[in-house]
Amino acid sequence: MKKTLEEHAARFDTKAGEYDESKSDEYRACANLVIEHAALESDTVVLDLGTGTGAIALALAPDAKRVVGRDISEGMMEEAKAKADENGLENVEFGRGTFREPDYDGDVDVVTSNFALHHLSDDEKREAIDVIAGLEPRTFVLGDVMFFGEPDPDEPFYSPEVDDPATVGTLADAFTDAGFSLTAVERVHEQVGVLVAERTPTGAETSADDVSEGTEPDA
Repeated sequence: MKKTLEEHAARFDTKAGEYDESKSDEYRACANLVIEHAALESDTVVLDLGTGTGAIALALAPDAKRVVGRDISEGMMEEAKAKADENGLENVEFGRGTFREPDYDGDVDVVTSNFALHHLSDDEKREAIDVIAGLEPRTFVLGDVMFFGEPDPDEPFYSPEVDDPATVGTLADAFTDAGFSLTAVERVHEQVGVLVAERTPTGAETSADDVSEGTEPDA
């Protein structure tokens, strides 16, 4: 039986103090690619989901206008807050939230996540991507455990008790159905990768862009 949200939170609470030191080279490579593909500008607002101890959020904060981190583990976020204070980062905040209920209703330009979405079932991943699309970011950069080939439960990145990775194809379909287009796929390992999804502008947004550029929208 898969663990509940509360069980996942408790598990990460107990691991928080040693979490950063326990990560694999593949995890770190994945995190670096997420940071690189976020491609921030000085006015960018970032929402980092499954923020954990803040590896992505804190790395992006110096180049962003604002970074909002969301997680279910108070222990992990306490580690993130301590690191933010140590580095004098005042434009980053952390609070409780999930992929499907991020508890955030402000503007967001870029959504990031690393090694967290795989805890959801495929149906839950699809729901989460739909919710994220509803926040209207221009980009979603996802680093995660994902299958590029046939799933192999003996590989180190897949633990059936706590993980439920999807195939790259399943994730691609979910992004497309939510109005995103995949613009990059980075393979780090047979079961680890980074997907970059750009959201297709709605008709209203396209018209607004046309007006701002001095072009009359179509009648």
